[in-house]
Amino acid sequence: MNETVFLVLVCAFLTACGTPAWGTLPATYSTPTSSNMIPVATVLPTELFLPTKLPTPTETLLPRPTPTPDTRISPEDWQNWPVVPTVSPEMKIVFQHGLALGNNPATFSKIGDGEISTIWFLSQYDMGPSNYHLGSQTELLPVIEHFSGSFSHVGFAAGRGYDTTIILSPVLAGTRDCNQAETRLDCELRTYHPSFAIISLGTNQVWQPEIFKPGLRQIIELLLQAEVVPILSTKADDKEGNYRINTIIAQLAYEYNLPLWNFWRAVQPLPSHGLQPDNEHLTYAYSDFSNLINFQFAWPWRNLTALQVLDSVYQGVSSQP
Repeated sequence: MNETVFLVLVCAFLTACGTPAWGTLPATYSTPTSSNMIPVATVLPTELFLPTKLPTPTETLLPRPTPTPDTRISPEDWQNWPVVPTVSPEMKIVFQHGLALGNNPATFSKIGDGEISTIWFLSQYDMGPSNYHLGSQTELLPVIEHFSGSFSHVGFAAGRGYDTTIILSPVLAGTRDCNQAETRLDCELRTYHPSFAIISLGTNQVWQPEIFKPGLRQIIELLLQAEVVPILSTKADDKEGNYRINTIIAQLAYEYNLPLWNFWRAVQPLPSHGLQPDNEHLTYAYSDFSNLINFQFAWPWRNLTALQVLDSVYQGVSSQP
């Protein structure tokens, strides 16, 4: 049978069976129901690969700055602090701000009691080279030249018997160049414009540590407000017992990050630790640094280390960062 005859027979058969035309349903056609549907197997995957936890965006953590470790010796261990300090970055800023205010970089003030106001303290360095002998300490010549005029200056904030209360009290009316309402410290800062201040206090308040500490703090803060670099000093004596005053001085130096001249440590190797029989005043000898015998007494050490401290602090604040 050829292909054409076969197709004709198929068409005739379908017509005879009543097959509807394409796109129409027979009148007797019923919608499939559950009773007449042929079941079809539903195939589901045997495993569903669903994530157990939705991914979260990756958090970008910025690097945190590492705190600079504090390598300073604690104030309770002040006896091991060096005699000659270095300066902190904060004091460099204070010095630069002071210059902008008109402070004189070649001047320092003395603030304190008899051990800083006496003529024995540094004054000879303003009297010409014939009045002092540096011996082998010739590296101190530049600092002597730089601060010329300040060594013999005893301003309004230093005097025999002075303590924090006197320094912070208003001066008497008409006292030299000071105004009536000014404190001795305010008058000194206004009239002298120092860039540095050496503070030597405490012996006259050994029985008043509760007054000494807030008073010294106020002096420090007034100096910093005037953009003056404070240089604190420990004292050689221990009239109060347990070195409470020196501990307070070290605590404030630590708190404000100030240079501390640890004079106490400088005189410890000396006979009687550099103290006279009253255990208060320093043993005296002329500050001739070429005479080694003189270094058995406290005053040559006081003047030598004071020069070294001034040199270290000035070089530190004026150096580049």
